[in-house]
Amino acid sequence: MQRLSKLIISILVPLAIGGLGAFFTAGGVDGWYLTIQKPAWNPPNWIFGPVWTTLYIMMGIALYLVWKSDASQILKKTAIAFFTVQLLLNFFWSIIFFHQQQIGWALVEIMVMWVAILLTIFAFANVSKLAAWLLVPYIAWVSFASILNYTIWKLNILKFILPHHTLNRSVRLVTVFRIFLFVVRNFYFTIYRKIN
Repeated sequence: MQRLSKLIISILVPLAIGGLGAFFTAGGVDGWYLTIQKPAWNPPNWIFGPVWTTLYIMMGIALYLVWKSDASQILKKTAIAFFTVQLLLNFFWSIIFFHQQQIGWALVEIMVMWVAILLTIFAFANVSKLAAWLLVPYIAWVSFASILNYTIWKLNILKFILPHHTLNRSVRLVTVFRIFLFVVRNFYFTIYRKIN
């Protein structure tokens, strides 16, 4: 019974955070998001709900596997701490992108979130290999979301950027994102080696 309670709580936590994030997302998706330019390969809006729900459930199961593990408390606490950080970053991205409509800052935030997810996968791997693998679809989706965020930002950059000094900051952001893509590409191999 205790294990069932842990499983339910573990799944409900990311679902609740995701639901709260969706509250801020809904208004932006139906309003502002419709008015900005998006790439031709932008997924239809209806797909995000099922994908995120599935990912949150997988995250919850991964959390449960770590929580119930017989591994040392320090490993479990470290893993759960990283999980908490990435989940909070996940929540705040919705606010920054959809509610505040700050595409550039959302791009910066999602790159930080990607790193936090990567560290969570590494920490989970020290406790449960299965838990770590359950987060791989999540980081893959966030990688795609990062590229989508960057593309949307680039397509709409002239709408939000006028001052020259701000444009210079945007050029630096492009450079940072290209470095980020290089890191993402190389770290997928690292993830595979770390979990196996």
